[in-house]
Amino acid sequence: MSFEAWSIFALFWVVFVTTPGPNAVNCITNGMTLGFRRSLVGVLAILTQATLFLILSALGVTALIAASPTGFWIAKLIGAGFLIYLGLRGWLMARQPVVINDRPARSIYLRALAIATINPKSVAGYLAAFSQFVQPNVAIWEQMGVIMPTALVITGLSYTGFTALGAGIGRAALGAVFNIWVRRIMSACFIIYGVLLGASSTPVRL
Repeated sequence: MSFEAWSIFALFWVVFVTTPGPNAVNCITNGMTLGFRRSLVGVLAILTQATLFLILSALGVTALIAASPTGFWIAKLIGAGFLIYLGLRGWLMARQPVVINDRPARSIYLRALAIATINPKSVAGYLAAFSQFVQPNVAIWEQMGVIMPTALVITGLSYTGFTALGAGIGRAALGAVFNIWVRRIMSACFIIYGVLLGASSTPVRL
């Protein structure tokens, strides 16, 4: 991969992972309610999902998933339902006092991994990246030696930043009313993402 191609890919990935979505909302929520250090487990889960999707994209599996309307439809409904459930649950629990570090690391990790994995939006993003930036005349795993570190570093920095933002909001949310409405806004975002995901169309290879 040339430096020019790498630069374009890196810019694309920055936009891809910094555009607010379910992962970003989850990181902000974790930072608010669990503190920065505990929430980094959620970032690790996102990096796990990113590594898995990058490998599957290189193997062409995500192309097969996107080409299957039934498979995409099922994944879309599961993902949409899960996000809406998280949003409704968060809205109803917004008035309850926040207990810092009350969730085990395993729970934080698995929830973040589920949110990152079942969102079919990720399939579209990874397909776009691979269809536009992978060179057909160069061995795929040779290119992955450049693509994977770039993508994972940018992903890690982005979601660590979202987590730090949430932790900062949590420290600032000293008033009970402000805290409740910030948490409800985050919950509403989950519901909105779930509805939009349920209404989305099947991604196509660009």
